[in-house]
Amino acid sequence: MPLFRRRSRQAPERDARHATLEHLAEFARTRVGVEAYIEPQTNVTQTTVVLIATSGEWTRRRVPSPGAARKIAQDLGIPVYDVQLVGYPQRMRDWNARQRSGR
Repeated sequence: MPLFRRRSRQAPERDARHATLEHLAEFARTRVGVEAYIEPQTNVTQTTVVLIATSGEWTRRRVPSPGAARKIAQDLGIPVYDVQLVGYPQRMRDWNARQRSGR
């Protein structure tokens, strides 16, 4: 029996994907009025999805593609928007300002 076994590269990726989906589901389940906003891939970052609650609280996670972000939103039963078309909601900016001033 070998002392060291090679681990599949898929196992960590699968774990990370599961953790991302769990985090997004938990956020949507524990906040009111959550909406998803898809952020496009750039030269520096891959595609991301931002979930924003009615309070303005938000969370961001990387996703493989805009289609994957739409599927996540559909599975969570929340509306999804393209941030390039609609921009970020004011409540997100207000929440960020409150967080900065509270420090």
